[in-house]
Amino acid sequence: MSLEDRLVADLRTAMKNRDELSTRVLRMLKSQLMLEKTREGGSRELSDEVVTGIVAGYAKKLADAVEQFGKGGRQDLVESHQAELGIVRRYLPEQAGEEEIKQVIEEVVAASGASSPAEMGKVMGPVMARLKGRCEGSLVSRLVRERLQQG
Repeated sequence: MSLEDRLVADLRTAMKNRDELSTRVLRMLKSQLMLEKTREGGSRELSDEVVTGIVAGYAKKLADAVEQFGKGGRQDLVESHQAELGIVRRYLPEQAGEEEIKQVIEEVVAASGASSPAEMGKVMGPVMARLKGRCEGSLVSRLVRERLQQG
């Protein structure tokens, strides 16, 4: 079963169970998938990689909202968005740990020969491609910067 099929099946289940939160979140994801499908005039099947990218983007928006609402003192909205984020994360692959990310960075640094923070672009692109959807760019950026500053 593809990730998209799983989302749609879970949406049907949530609707039958009258789970308003899950229904709302899964409808939002389904609408974003439909927009992607019909982009450029046609309907096409979405690969699990594309679906994961869409889900990860939505998760990032929710995480950013949680952070902003937390800074603004809106605990009610923080809790609401955290609940939504919990639902969305069910559809993301297991997140890479910091040690795994560091290992990938070391491999890419060795292959690219990058040695200073000015060459961060040489490392970021390949690292993000290898860990696609399994980590946040801000974490990778911080770890790459630390590694390249060490020399």
